[in-house]
Amino acid sequence: MAMVVKNNMSAKNTLNELNKNEKARTKNQKNLSTGMKINSAEDDASGYAISEKMQTQIRSLNQDLDNTQTAMSMLKVAEGGVQSTVDILSTLKEKVINAANDTNTDADRAIIQKELDQAVSQIDENANVMYNGKVVLDGSHNNEVNPATFTVLANESLDAATNGTDRITSLKDYTGRSLGILSDSKIEFSYVIQGKTHITTLDPVGNNSVINMFTRSVDEHGVRPPSTSISMIFENTTQGYAADRTGNPVETVKGNKALMFIAGQAGVDGQISGLTINVINKDGTMNLTANSVLNDFGEMIRAENASPDNALTFQIGTKANQTVKMGFSDMRSTALGLRANDGTNLSIITQKKANAAINVLELAIGKALTLQTSIGSVENRMNFTAANITTASENTQATESVIRDADMAREMTAYTKNNVLVQASQSMLAQANQNSSSVLSLLQ
Repeated sequence: MAMVVKNNMSAKNTLNELNKNEKARTKNQKNLSTGMKINSAEDDASGYAISEKMQTQIRSLNQDLDNTQTAMSMLKVAEGGVQSTVDILSTLKEKVINAANDTNTDADRAIIQKELDQAVSQIDENANVMYNGKVVLDGSHNNEVNPATFTVLANESLDAATNGTDRITSLKDYTGRSLGILSDSKIEFSYVIQGKTHITTLDPVGNNSVINMFTRSVDEHGVRPPSTSISMIFENTTQGYAADRTGNPVETVKGNKALMFIAGQAGVDGQISGLTINVINKDGTMNLTANSVLNDFGEMIRAENASPDNALTFQIGTKANQTVKMGFSDMRSTALGLRANDGTNLSIITQKKANAAINVLELAIGKALTLQTSIGSVENRMNFTAANITTASENTQATESVIRDADMAREMTAYTKNNVLVQASQSMLAQANQNSSSVLSLLQ
C-alpha cells in the first residue's frame, strides 16, 4: 500500500466503525434507561404506531374502570336512599295495621297519624338524596314516559273463564271454587286517590254483574263514584284502555283475563294508590275466602307523569355509545300515593281508613322494591363490567409490553459488546492517525 498523507483511509474507515459502534452503544443506553426497545418511530415505525394505539386503549380502559367505580358509588347512594324508604314503609305498614285494630280509639289513631306524617316527610328527604350535586330519587332522572300512564291494578286470581257479564254471586277462584258471595251480602270498596280515602258500598249485592259491581256502589252520602276517578274491566290486556311508559299495551302475566281497575286520570295526580274490596255477609261476618281472592291485586302499570328521557348514562366503553343507562323512578311521597299535591297525607284516623291504607302501603313498598331491584341489577352488571375492563386492560398491557418493552438482559449484553467495540475503535483510530507520521522518517 502506498504511503500517503492527504487521505488517511485507514483512519477514515476506523472512524466510520467508531461512529457505528458509538451509535449502537447510545441506542443500547437509551433502551436501558427507558426500559423500552421502541422509543420513537425511528426505531420501528409500525411497532411504534401499534404500541401508541395500545397505550391509548389502555388509558381509555383505565378511565372506563374509574367511570364504572364512580357509577357504582352513585348507585350505592341511590340504593341507600331507597332502602331507607323501604324500611320506613315497612314500619308504616306495621303502624297502619295497628291502627286498623279496633282495640285502638280514634285518639290512638290520631297519635299514630302523627307518626305517619313525620315518616312521610322523611320519605321526601330520602328522595332528595344527592350525589355530586345530582338529586337522584325525585323523578328528575326518570326514563322517558310518553304519554303519561294510568294506574292499572290487575287481579288474576279469579277463574280464567270469568267475564264481565258474570254475576257477582257466581264468582269463582282460579281453581274453580265458588267465592261464596250471596245476593244479600254487601261489598265495600275503599280506594285512595290524591291521599284521600274514598269508601263506597254495594248493598245488597243482588243480581249485579262483575262489570258494574263497582259502578253500582254508593258512598256514605249515597253518591256513586264518578266515572272520571276509576273504571273496571275484565280483560287479558290493557289494549284500548291504558298503556305503559312506551305507549304499548300490557298483557297479564298468565295471559288469562283479569279483573282490572283503571284510573280515570293519567299521571301521578290520578293514580290509584290503593284498593281494598271487603265482602261482608248479611250477619256482619267477613267472607274471608272472597276477600282473599278479590284483594289479590298487583300493579300492572304504574302511574307516571309524561317526561323526556332523563335517565343517567354511564360511559363504560372506549367507543361512543358503549354505555349503561339507568332511570330512577320518583320516590317522593306523592308518587308513592302517601301524600296529595296540597300536602294532605294519607289518613288513618278511622278503622276503615286505616284498613284501606294497608294496601296503599303494600303498593308503595312494591314500587320501592321494584326500583331497588333495578338498581341492584345494574350494580351487578357494573361489577361484571369492572372485571371485564380490568381483564381487557391487563391483556392489552401485556401485548403492548411484548411489542415495546426491552429485554434488559439482551440490551445489557449488546451494550457491553458495543462499549468494548467503541473502546477498540478509539484505540485503532489513534493507531491509524499515528501511521501517517511514519512518512516523516523519509524526510530526514
